[in-house]
Amino acid sequence: MPEGHTIHRLAAEHLRMFGGRRVRAGSPQGRFAEGARLLDGLVLREADAHGKHLLLGFGEDRVLHVHLGIYGKYSFGVGAAPDPVGAVRLRLVSGAEGDPGAAGAWADLRGPNACEVLDPGEVKVLRDRLGADPLRADSDPDVAWRRISRSRASVAVLLMDQSVVAGPGNIYRAEVLFRQGVHPEVAGRALGRERWSAIWADLRVLMADGVRSGRIDTVRAEHMPEAMGRPPRVDDHGGEVYVYRRAGLPCLVCGCVVRTEVVAGRNLFWCPGCQPAVG
Repeated sequence: MPEGHTIHRLAAEHLRMFGGRRVRAGSPQGRFAEGARLLDGLVLREADAHGKHLLLGFGEDRVLHVHLGIYGKYSFGVGAAPDPVGAVRLRLVSGAEGDPGAAGAWADLRGPNACEVLDPGEVKVLRDRLGADPLRADSDPDVAWRRISRSRASVAVLLMDQSVVAGPGNIYRAEVLFRQGVHPEVAGRALGRERWSAIWADLRVLMADGVRSGRIDTVRAEHMPEAMGRPPRVDDHGGEVYVYRRAGLPCLVCGCVVRTEVVAGRNLFWCPGCQPAVG
């Protein structure tokens, strides 16, 4: 499932291609025909992201909410839109009739977990159930800390709970805990305020880097392939990481074998040397 940095990149891409322009909206697949009708002919006024949720504001109190889930994917293009291929839930096109001054652009959405038109009240309900997003300037880490500090759940579980912290997924969870030397089984209430502040600050930096580059890189300069004389990581998830999908391999820092287990329904990776168990 795409992590929060990807959704923030999608918001920026929509604004770049469609911001201030009238769009034609359709549902070649047919499953979103009514929703597309509500958006057709409107101007994209704003594009926002909160955690893993994309929110596109079209004025007239109409907001398109998209959650990609596991299978959702966007494709973008400039010029005349091609014939739809596959199950395209939603197609947006600019530069169409009624907007002759705009350069032609199109976006196709396939396989999302959620694709719906919300009113402002419904958007508020959605936002209210989401936790603090490290990529949003208006997010308050103290709100997340109040929940974490009272919880018996492990920090690994809490970091995957989107009602606590919105945006991080399996990769950022494993990597930020490694970078901060926190064992994944530490309970939230045993974490400590200083450690939480360090985790939050690190997430903000790592995820902002992800927005800029479009990939997840978490390895410090001294542990990069060039510095260590090792081959670069080859993985469909992209960048250089410390523990994610490195089970059975030596830690880049201490040499201990990286371990894995299922936590909160996902494979978690950690180093027993750099993230010692407490107690």
